[in-house]
Amino acid sequence: MSGALAAVPATGARQIERLDRGVVAVPAIDGGNLVSWRLLATDAQAVGFNLYRDGVKLNAAPLTGATNYRDTTGTAAATYAIKVVVNGREQDRAFSARVWQAGYGNIPIQQPAAGTNPDGSAFTYTANDASVGDLDGDGRYEIVLKWDPSNSKDNAQSGVTGPVILDAYTLDGRRLWRINLGRNIRAGAHYTQFMVQDFDGDGRAEVVMKTADGTTDGEGRVIGDAAADHRNAGGYILRGPEFLTVFQGTTGRALSTIKYVPGRHPNTENPTPTQLSQIWGDNYGNRSDRFLAGVAYLDGSRPSIIMGRGYYTRSTIAAFDFRNGQLTQRWFFDSAAQNNSDYAGQGNHNLSIADVDNDGRDEVIYGSMAINDDGTPMWSARVNGIKVGHGDALHVGDLDPNRPGLERFGVHEDFAGNGGIAATMMDARTGQVLWTVSGNRDNGRGVSADIDPRYVGEENWSARHVGLMTANGTVISSAKPAQTNFAIWWDGDRLREFLDGTTISKWDWTTGTTKTVLSMTGTISANGTKATPALAADILGDWREEVVMAAADNQSLRIYATPYATDTRLVTLMHDPVYRNSVAWQNVAYNQPTHTGFYLGETSAR
Repeated sequence: MSGALAAVPATGARQIERLDRGVVAVPAIDGGNLVSWRLLATDAQAVGFNLYRDGVKLNAAPLTGATNYRDTTGTAAATYAIKVVVNGREQDRAFSARVWQAGYGNIPIQQPAAGTNPDGSAFTYTANDASVGDLDGDGRYEIVLKWDPSNSKDNAQSGVTGPVILDAYTLDGRRLWRINLGRNIRAGAHYTQFMVQDFDGDGRAEVVMKTADGTTDGEGRVIGDAAADHRNAGGYILRGPEFLTVFQGTTGRALSTIKYVPGRHPNTENPTPTQLSQIWGDNYGNRSDRFLAGVAYLDGSRPSIIMGRGYYTRSTIAAFDFRNGQLTQRWFFDSAAQNNSDYAGQGNHNLSIADVDNDGRDEVIYGSMAINDDGTPMWSARVNGIKVGHGDALHVGDLDPNRPGLERFGVHEDFAGNGGIAATMMDARTGQVLWTVSGNRDNGRGVSADIDPRYVGEENWSARHVGLMTANGTVISSAKPAQTNFAIWWDGDRLREFLDGTTISKWDWTTGTTKTVLSMTGTISANGTKATPALAADILGDWREEVVMAAADNQSLRIYATPYATDTRLVTLMHDPVYRNSVAWQNVAYNQPTHTGFYLGETSAR
């Protein structure tokens, strides 16, 4: 496609997306309209903006503060346009938006038709996880949406599922393509992790995921054997070839397909139950089919694809590059390999990716262990010589600005095997355990976010915390939030709010209670008790995050944008490497909220 915005910067620099200004306008919380737009990492420090309403400029001098403006006399019918001002000269190009009168944008989507299982039972489709990328190179994000059948399964549950379907939509609701993964990809949170990123640097994002015999791409072409059916009586797919495919962002066409690595077994595509048990710890496809994925800048310049398999026992991770139209494997890590046994059982239901050693290249934080950018083992966390083990929630970022570098906070499940540890805070570079929380039950959820301005750094809490704790492990309140799923930068301050189900709420640190700031009536959350949005990310406007939710009737997606003005001027969070990586992996397994590679919170204690 001509006109794509090239995403490759100067040699040696990290590739970033070429985005437009992402103008968005909603009714302001205090009346009038709030207009907001992007500040880019490529902008000069003194860049300014002129704001027009229906062709009339609203500001006398260029706007050089926070990239939002409350138009107190704006009406629901207004159209706003932003023009960039550089060195006192207004640029010609205008970026415009109409007011989202309901406070959200509405994107029509096309629900797949209901299906029928081999036993005659019916299933329907629900909008599930979403991700974003600039699929056509015009500087605007498109949305990639996964449709989950109503009979999707956890790996521990038997039963045949309907096929997983992925769509791509423009923000105007035009469907670009539909990919049907077919009968040989099982449906469930742990099976299909899809990465959306510009992997080859041509200015247009691709979509990458695991495929199999019978997967149909966006142009109707079938991958592998269309007639093959590898499902067993329990609905599991434990035999047959597995593939990794890169799909073109504009058409959904399969561009490159190779053998999926890590495979079920190092020596065969069709392992016996005994071989599965020997390799993974069970023989029916539970642990062997736990998949993770991510995007990492392993060379410091262009993104690579990370694919993981297993974390309860054996953990395997592979890295791939997509260059010049071809997928190639960069490296492969296996905890079962010689000298890697210390890394077995240290994985999570999620991962994070960040440059934790400050060398310009990303590392993979795979739960309680980390893999270096070259695929070699980096660290495996222990307390008193005992592995801290597997967990369900993971947070990596500059959680404690009083310490150098990044931190990693997470909760743990194997309390019986790790000495009764329910949560840990670690140094993300070394894996040193800084402090722990004790517990005698599975700790299924935990959050790190700055919610109390009286303390520098992010607070943290979980089901097993005795109260609310600071980043250095100090208990500051016996009361703690009941919300343990997601966090979001939503209102005008630098604190985070809670995003739980269809509600956004805020912590009142003076009373130890929460108050609702937005009820997204008429929407549904995804992923059961995890109650996550389709996506929460800074996809429009200034640095605050938007929420993408499915409407209850599955006929549309709603994009909610903040109605609160802010005085904080920040570059779009999508140009922060850690944050952009976290948006890419948000759809993976047990979804986790975004984090930045810099401290974004209250900067000083009150």
